[in-house]
Amino acid sequence: MNKVLVTALSAILFTSTVQADAIGVYLGGQVWDNKASGIFGESGGQTNFQLADEQQGSSFIAIEHPIPFIPNARISHTSLETKGMTQLDSDIQFDGYTFASGRDVNANFDVSYTDYTLYYEFFDNGLFSFDLGITGRDFDGDVSLSGLAEVSNDGSTSTIEVTGKIATDEMVPMLYASTIVGLPFTGVDLFAQGNFLSLDDHTLYDYQAGVSYEAIDNLAVDVSFSLGYRAVKLELEDLNNLYSNLEFKGVFAGVTVHF
Repeated sequence: MNKVLVTALSAILFTSTVQADAIGVYLGGQVWDNKASGIFGESGGQTNFQLADEQQGSSFIAIEHPIPFIPNARISHTSLETKGMTQLDSDIQFDGYTFASGRDVNANFDVSYTDYTLYYEFFDNGLFSFDLGITGRDFDGDVSLSGLAEVSNDGSTSTIEVTGKIATDEMVPMLYASTIVGLPFTGVDLFAQGNFLSLDDHTLYDYQAGVSYEAIDNLAVDVSFSLGYRAVKLELEDLNNLYSNLEFKGVFAGVTVHF
């Protein structure tokens, strides 16, 4: 994904030198300090694995232009990884293995994703803007459980250390919305942005809100810094046999460069 962003950025920067007045390029990133809570597993066997708090990273690149009827484009990537452990209070099934009650099971949760967004800028007067579009969220990770499990082989049953894994490689559509309110003569903006989905028993949201300050503003480049709060909910029903009701939330700090 990083190679894709670098290649795209190189092409865009070249184009922007030719059409500086017509195309706007935005490049940014965040560090997100989040707390995870909730349950996940297979159908009928979701468990709270006491997932650890983590610092996640995200990045994006966006292109805006004045051509009517052609949407603006944005690509972003968010790492969403954490680990946990619990002692089971009932038997659970995962990836064909049976993890028995009373045993410790370790969880490795990676549901990182890349968003491909097309959007229109419906309003922008310098102090207020509103964007609306659609996103294809491409999940690319896996969820695994490891621990002692009962395994049958040639008619006999033995207890061995196993790892069950479910891939999360699926794309889902989401609604995209973004708004910015500027405070006149301050260089300070208030912003909110999010993706939302409630479809086929999936309920997902990923929203952030905060404040940004434009530290550099000249003809060559604009640089702004931001602080805010972000929350991601993953209520999944049968995403490659993965069921979850999880939320990640916490504060973030970011930087955006506008060419």
